Amino acid sequence: MSAEPDGPEDRLRRFATIWSRAVFPVTSTSLTRPEFEEQLLPLARRLSQALHTRTLDADEGRAVGAGLVTAHCTDPEALSRSMDCVHAYLVLYCGEDGDQEDLRARAARLQHAMAAGYAQALRERTLAEQEAISAAALKAQGVVAQALHASEARFRAVFEGAAIGIGIADLEGNILQVNGALLRMFGLTDQMIRGRRVQEWTHPEDAPQTWTLYDELVRGEREHYHVEKAFSRPDGTALWTNLTVSLLRDADGNPQYQLALMEDTTERRLLNLRLRYEATHDALTGLPNRTFFFERLEKALSAAAGQRFGLCYLDLDGFKAINDSLGHAAGDRLLVEIADRLQACATAPGEMVARLGGDEFVALTTGTSTEREVDELAERIMNALVTPVSVDGRELLVRGSIGIVEGPAGERTPAEVLRSADITMYRAKSAGGNRYELADEEADARAITRHGLTTALPTALERGEFFIEYQPLVHLGDGSVRGAEALVRWLHPQHGVLGPDRFIPLAEHTGLIVPLGRWVLEQSVRQAREWRERYDDAGPMRINVNLSPCQLTHPGLVQDTVDILERMGVPPDVLCLEVTESALIGADDDLLKPLRRLAEMGVDIALDDFGTGYSNLANLRRLPVSILKLDRSFTQSMQQFPADPVDLKIVEGIVSLAHSLDLAVTVEGVETGAQAEQLRILGCDTAQGWYYARPGPPERLHELALVDATG
Repeated sequence: MSAEPDGPEDRLRRFATIWSRAVFPVTSTSLTRPEFEEQLLPLARRLSQALHTRTLDADEGRAVGAGLVTAHCTDPEALSRSMDCVHAYLVLYCGEDGDQEDLRARAARLQHAMAAGYAQALRERTLAEQEAISAAALKAQGVVAQALHASEARFRAVFEGAAIGIGIADLEGNILQVNGALLRMFGLTDQMIRGRRVQEWTHPEDAPQTWTLYDELVRGEREHYHVEKAFSRPDGTALWTNLTVSLLRDADGNPQYQLALMEDTTERRLLNLRLRYEATHDALTGLPNRTFFFERLEKALSAAAGQRFGLCYLDLDGFKAINDSLGHAAGDRLLVEIADRLQACATAPGEMVARLGGDEFVALTTGTSTEREVDELAERIMNALVTPVSVDGRELLVRGSIGIVEGPAGERTPAEVLRSADITMYRAKSAGGNRYELADEEADARAITRHGLTTALPTALERGEFFIEYQPLVHLGDGSVRGAEALVRWLHPQHGVLGPDRFIPLAEHTGLIVPLGRWVLEQSVRQAREWRERYDDAGPMRINVNLSPCQLTHPGLVQDTVDILERMGVPPDVLCLEVTESALIGADDDLLKPLRRLAEMGVDIALDDFGTGYSNLANLRRLPVSILKLDRSFTQSMQQFPADPVDLKIVEGIVSLAHSLDLAVTVEGVETGAQAEQLRILGCDTAQGWYYARPGPPERLHELALVDATG
């Protein structure tokens, strides 16, 4: 037994070998099978490269489809076998290093692109052949005309030997003569066709101008015309032809006969229809695919005034878990069953269902009153998902999230409609799933802005768009500045200055919070060093920097902090790291270990937003914190005089407990002198808020510190 191919090139050649063996028996070529394999190898390489490109290029798939036509793989079976090979073997031999789920999805999209490219190339080749045949037909027309005037024998030879159907009729439409090729095309005998009239050969598929052109020709107003026309055979099947009808004149130039030249295009048309179906329908479920859906949606959105549309964008909840646990074969059977149910939900005129890919489906309804119809369609879809699906003896309960977009035609593009539906669907999914939501312009705008900020975050740090403002920490006893909290801001090119609430959650979600947090820490410690060097004891002695939950779990937290402190040449006690109470609720020893190491080094740890969570106060004994920062909600009740005595007792109790544990207390949100005095009486140590200063540049903090130091 031979070994499996080792390198990528060996795997690629193996894929090309399998492909050539499948397609060679149905290919019209004089090449040997190994020679044909060499022809397919560049196409296989293009598919492999397209599979791994960062952004999938559908043009590569279309080029491969066109390449099959160039290689004379024009039999419909050649395309079918090629797509089967790509489906079964492309990812197996060319995708060993990637995410298999993503690679299979990309391979499916390449198959659709191959089919589209194959159809386009075959159509262009057909048109070229038609032009050649038309030229030959016109030449034959001239020969026939000369033969009628010069030599009956020569005419008969051309007439009977032609490969295309030829018929002659008088100007009243009586059929006079037909050749053997035409009789074979129609499945008729000479006796059956004689005596018939041209006008009898109408067909429901006739183009509107077909018989207008005919009338103009027999009246002598035109010399010839060319149309695609269908005829009915005696067995009920349709005969499709490229029909050229010419006017024959006598020696004096008077109209005398009409000459019809017919090329049988039935098989070619059926092939094109099949290719069109394969290019516009999903291979797994048989539903219309993304290409077909966008054509229908574009048509619906460009409809006349008064027309409306309704769209349901469905994503199955938990489908990936089913795929991962039961395998892709079971997942495919589940999708087929879901597709059948969805198709049964959209049977009314103007309704359709399509599969966009993966477990995403869309249902479209059009008409003049889609406001009610689209809600009913969504209800039918949700009801269709209630019954469990039986797969391999298992009863699988499938649910879905639906985003609904409804509105008048002519106001939005297909891309805008689908984006809104996608955003709304994810809103339904984030609300728990198994529900549908209606699109909301404001929610769409927020989601689009959020997405724009998310995609701009990585480059924003590189371009230096972030900056830091500092808010002083003031000692309540003597009013001196004891430190400052570093607050990061984003100077966005379009949205202006953004506060941390706008982008920190996005940075957490994308993982950018780690490099951003490291940058904030480094800049803040550098600023603290400058304060110490320039203002000595007059400057802030400590810099407070916030840590997010994601930073807490990052393995490089301790080492990054140590490196920054050593590089800046400042002692650890210049730094205070603030951690929210909610991030430490139920924290185990592994999470607390890096904080303990930092605390042992001399870095202060502050428990931020204290009082907003539900942690047990007894847990304070095991947390490596040295400062409690009371949430601003405690100071709000002190804005009125007299203050709520219950709130005062709570704050007094917290301060007493903190001091008994050797913890300092800082209060946020101080806005008035009365608040500051009340907090001083209660025993709080430091405070920050707009009463002292709003967050600002470091120079403003310098001025405040100098004023405190001098007087």
